[in-house]
Amino acid sequence: MDITYNFQVNATMVANEFIDRYMANANGEYVKVYLYILRHRDEPPSLEKVAEDLNHTEADVRRALTYWEKVGALECVSEKELMEERAGAYFAESQNVPAAARQNQVSQTVSAEPKADQTVSRSEYSSEQLERLQGDGDFSQLLYIAQRYLGKIFTPRDVEVFAYLYDGLHLPMELLEYLVEYCAQNNHTSVRYVEKVAMDWHEKGFGTMEEAKEYTSSFTKNSFSVMRAFGLTGRNPGDVEKEMIERWFNEYGFTKELVLEACRRTLQATHNPSFRYADRILSDWRKVGVKSLKDVSALDEKHKGQKRPAQQAAYRRPNQFHNFEQRGTDYDSIMLQQVKEWIGER
Repeated sequence: MDITYNFQVNATMVANEFIDRYMANANGEYVKVYLYILRHRDEPPSLEKVAEDLNHTEADVRRALTYWEKVGALECVSEKELMEERAGAYFAESQNVPAAARQNQVSQTVSAEPKADQTVSRSEYSSEQLERLQGDGDFSQLLYIAQRYLGKIFTPRDVEVFAYLYDGLHLPMELLEYLVEYCAQNNHTSVRYVEKVAMDWHEKGFGTMEEAKEYTSSFTKNSFSVMRAFGLTGRNPGDVEKEMIERWFNEYGFTKELVLEACRRTLQATHNPSFRYADRILSDWRKVGVKSLKDVSALDEKHKGQKRPAQQAAYRRPNQFHNFEQRGTDYDSIMLQQVKEWIGER
């Protein structure tokens, strides 16, 4: 006898442990990613597919997967094992290399890079320190995440850089994860660039991911405003331009209104989007203590007042055309008298 079930349900089972133990503390977007992965457990989707179907960015999906891996609810076995295997091979190899030889190798690597980037100091890690870090789950996860974001397998020097940021500077995991995400999203996949940004954030005193996000979000908005004011909406600012924009807002402490006014005056004077010309304007304003647009207006009036006496003096100065003595001769009367005499003779 055949029996047909009219109420069959194609469902996805969610473990009670997930609901009781994990779901309450998780971000809602993370839960969405988890449920999606659970729904497709027999056909693991790609990162791009998850982002597309959930209307997320790939960075959002990566962050969610990282969270669930950290709490132990998910594990991306294949790629993670590959990354950790490569990192583990480095640790094993570094323990067999004499410290002096390894130091020589590191110094040669650093000296071969541009001098402009040699401002970051970093401690060398011994084989014992690296062995200790190898057993640190958070550090292994950091290496895995960083290699995924930056799209590369780390060299020994790369691992030492992250060891210094994590163990030397004691930067929080969330801050370091956001650091590599931020750099990758801005198309900077060099570990040296990541190191420089990390040192800059450390010097600014950032201790949480939220502080870094607030700073980068504000800087991104300011950069966009400057680029739009210059009519450069088709590209991102270059490294030198970024340095100038950051100097205007952070070192000089100018408001957006003042910076945009400097951009406007630059275009008015040069008819070109010159960052260096705008930098000169803002540098001059900083020297005289400009804090607002009212200060700029007052400065303009002062300059006008200085120019006016000079212009008036130039107007009163006698020139070659006017510097002669006026004569009192009446040429019209003379001509009339001559005409009368000429008529009388006739």
